[in-house]
Amino acid sequence: MPRLAAASLAGTAIEFYDFFVYGTAAALILGPLFFPTFSPLAGTLAAFGTFGVGFVARPLGSVLFGHIGDRRGRRPVLVVSLLLTGASTVAVGCLPTYDRIGAAAPLLLLVLRFLQGLGLGGEWGGAVLLTAEHAPADRRGLWSSFPQVGPAVGFVLANGVVLVLSATLTEAQFAQWGWRVPFWAAGVLAVLGLWLRSSLPESPRFLEIGEHARVPLAEVVRDHWRLVLLTAGGLAVGYAIFYTVTTWSLAYGTERLGVSRTVMLTCIMGAVVVKGALTPVAAMLGDRFGRRPLCLVGCAAAALWMMPMVALLATGAPLPMFLGFLGALLAFVTMFGVIAAYLPELYEPRVRCTGAAVGYNLGGVLGGALTPIVATALAEHSGRVPWGVGAYLTGIALLSLGCFALLPETRPVPVAAVRPVME
Repeated sequence: MPRLAAASLAGTAIEFYDFFVYGTAAALILGPLFFPTFSPLAGTLAAFGTFGVGFVARPLGSVLFGHIGDRRGRRPVLVVSLLLTGASTVAVGCLPTYDRIGAAAPLLLLVLRFLQGLGLGGEWGGAVLLTAEHAPADRRGLWSSFPQVGPAVGFVLANGVVLVLSATLTEAQFAQWGWRVPFWAAGVLAVLGLWLRSSLPESPRFLEIGEHARVPLAEVVRDHWRLVLLTAGGLAVGYAIFYTVTTWSLAYGTERLGVSRTVMLTCIMGAVVVKGALTPVAAMLGDRFGRRPLCLVGCAAAALWMMPMVALLATGAPLPMFLGFLGALLAFVTMFGVIAAYLPELYEPRVRCTGAAVGYNLGGVLGGALTPIVATALAEHSGRVPWGVGAYLTGIALLSLGCFALLPETRPVPVAAVRPVME
């Protein structure tokens, strides 16, 4: 289990590094480089639009790779998805900008972002299931949480590279070539990830399946459509919170509040580090008290904290901004710390890779794809404190709360707690 957990964590960290480095670049530099004929606001919105395309592609990736995972095994998914995401990320770093090839530049950027999302859509299901299906039932939440730590590690890596470049390069150097370096680094990380995953065993649950689903998506749509919609709606607030903190607030702080890029990145990264460290703690609580209760608590906390968070962000001061981000991500981790165990337990093994991944990535479309765009538009018509953004996020939190309230609990009952039927 430690070897499986470490390999899954490393793989998700690498793939989310690829995904997050694009989001950071979209907030800081891609607008003027690929959409120079737009106004600054329109350029930022256009860059966030290409950012959102990655989320639209993720459910498609979960269908494609979920089919492979349910038909051929969880392990092949990990290799192919990592190759696709890594190659497309490196290609972004090699892409000529608008001043070199004109309108072809944003078009190619859009295609590469789509391929990134396609690969990531397959990654989560394969990595989580390989760990969850090996784990003992009473510690499934804990072991399954390690792939969920990967996004935090990937985010810190991506933003750490950007932070170092921002501190050591001039604005002109960063705009000319510095922004490409984090994308090129993805190639090295992809090779490392493939090496780590080369010797992983196949999931025992997959090997036990007698008859594999011929068309897993068809079975999911026919038999589990309500479950997919509820899980997507429940997860929407987590995505909305995470990308508000890590992507939209970065653009808002640097462009509207005049806070330096270094300060914003440091505040966000500090909160994400704490979030990553507490993910296994939330997972252990899920093993002890159940998955659903923690999801309900996380949604309720998010609904209560969104208004204070935007007020703290609007101060532009490092400590209040950090506390605002930290409170939001604590609500986030309360939910997402148990999701890697919760979603697989909701679906039967023969369609688990497809069902869990589609529900997870549809939540990304609902909460992650549109949030930076909507928040940017709402903030443009607000005063210094973007109350509209807080109200929008609160509404999503309440929607997710309602969805989780309709889902069942799945935590396995300890053997000692089961009373004999005849007693």
